[in-house]
Amino acid sequence: MIKVGIIGATGYAGGEIVRLLMGHKDARIVWYGSRSYIDKKYSDVFSNMFQIVEDRCLDDNMEELADQADVIFTATPQGFCASLLKEDILRKTKVIDLSADFRIKDVSVYEQWYKLEHKSPQFLDEAVYGLCEINREQIRRARLVANPGCYPTCSTLSVYPLIKEGLIDPSTLIIDAKSGTSGAGRGAKVDNLFCEVNENIKAYGVAGHRHTPEIEEQLSYAAGEPVRISFTPHLVPMNRGILITAYASLKKEVSYEEVKAVYDNYYEKEYFVRVLEKDVCPQTKWVEGSNFVDVNFKIDPRTKRIIMMGAMDNLVKGAAGQAVQNMNLLFDLPETEGLMLAPMFP
Repeated sequence: MIKVGIIGATGYAGGEIVRLLMGHKDARIVWYGSRSYIDKKYSDVFSNMFQIVEDRCLDDNMEELADQADVIFTATPQGFCASLLKEDILRKTKVIDLSADFRIKDVSVYEQWYKLEHKSPQFLDEAVYGLCEINREQIRRARLVANPGCYPTCSTLSVYPLIKEGLIDPSTLIIDAKSGTSGAGRGAKVDNLFCEVNENIKAYGVAGHRHTPEIEEQLSYAAGEPVRISFTPHLVPMNRGILITAYASLKKEVSYEEVKAVYDNYYEKEYFVRVLEKDVCPQTKWVEGSNFVDVNFKIDPRTKRIIMMGAMDNLVKGAAGQAVQNMNLLFDLPETEGLMLAPMFP
């Protein structure tokens, strides 16, 4: 039985890790960490866990937790994990960090985009980017996993096969993204109040969203050259979900069958990536509550461009589900354990 500690267990992503691990036959949570709710019953914070979780919240003492847990999830704000991580911790336990602290290899890029001084850059080279479908074998051997962001997960998986195979011109890539409000976290913010969000949609982080360099770095690895994108996210009035619509110019004329074969080649053995049938556009409702990513594409011969689309649940595959998937890889378990959840509908 894997002993699990969660720091940040009372945020949306942390709460989703708890929900998923309740159905995991090989894991037991030993530490519900929360700076805001120390000694409060976990089920008093999340009433959906009434008579399911009887434990009380503990503090965020990562060094003490390392002596008790086989793996630690840090579902915490940017900068937190980096400020606490030490070699002594990684000698004792594995760490899956859901923040951006170890996703970007260039510390100067991280500090520029996140406006934070990185407190433990010595671990950046070691950290493995935890996009399971692409870095599976590196993840298996890791001590420190950088769990990808929600927008980067959906964007990368939607675009990766075509950029890897050189079918699109990376310099023309535009990614339009939309997310539900849970992506902003559980903290109280005026912009996320019901009256601000309901009956409304808006762009934010225009030409400066912090997930931009993460997406660019991963697509640069795929392309074998630096990639610069235009990325614009939007906030939509729903609890969960991410929808990606990406546009790029084709390098050559291709048929539907040729492009479909590329996607199938990359994803036909990937349980959590579903390549949809011809002309079917991904929808967030079809993946809600699940670890699935639905992807598809449409060729526009008139403009010689291709539209790549993806949909997923930002709290599951975009955060907690992917973190559990990474844990399964770290401990040589079936990748789907604890994640065999059919999407909720309606």
